[in-house]
Amino acid sequence: MAENWALVRRRNALRKRATLLQAIRLFFIDHDYLEAETPHRIPAPAPEFYIDAIPSGDWFLHTSPELCMKRLLAAGYEKIFQICRCWRAGERGSLHIPEFTLLEWYRSDSDYRDLMVECEALIQSVAAHSGMGESVPFHGRAINLSSPWERISVGEAFDRFARFSMKGALDRNLFDELMVKEIEPRLGMERPTFIYDYPAERGALARLKKEDPTLAERFELYIGGLELANAFSELTDPDEQRKRFSSEEARRRS
Repeated sequence: MAENWALVRRRNALRKRATLLQAIRLFFIDHDYLEAETPHRIPAPAPEFYIDAIPSGDWFLHTSPELCMKRLLAAGYEKIFQICRCWRAGERGSLHIPEFTLLEWYRSDSDYRDLMVECEALIQSVAAHSGMGESVPFHGRAINLSSPWERISVGEAFDRFARFSMKGALDRNLFDELMVKEIEPRLGMERPTFIYDYPAERGALARLKKEDPTLAERFELYIGGLELANAFSELTDPDEQRKRFSSEEARRRS
């Protein structure tokens, strides 16, 4: 067999991937999670402004298993996880492809701060199981995985790294551009960084903060400038969710 065949050269990467997937499953099983498998084809995707689904006949390939897994959560399954293929239209670049593997998990009676703690424990466990220990090499630097991981609010990140405040960026319609160009490349360069409390309009499915309803209880995790996780406290008010879905649909049509 020709050693220069691309699939042959990827053997080590595939073995490492298999080890990582096994470590992820072991973590969730050890923490009393049930592994779920939900349909890949769904009648309608969630109306999210920045995510487009790929049609499959009269239905769609799911962009994530979120909607189906939330039905399980509502049915009383308290701790569930899934590793599955997902599809999103128009996402191709150095960091994105239209078809990819996604880990999704849910636990009832918890909020985004609980999930930060669990996310930190998950990655540390996977790194240990895979023989990486507390230091992960990435693009010529070592990322320290030992606790505590950095936690900064979105507002603080804009004040620290961007040329406008968070409010100034929103007013100028520059929020996403500044996040991508000025903030994200600086996050998680020495140790993983959680960035939390996003503007309410950037958390369509997230619960708003009681003390400040202009902010959503949402976080993203960055390691080496790359976003690895996105999570939030679940919105459980059906009337508010319907209102937000209608708003997202209106934005998509505009």
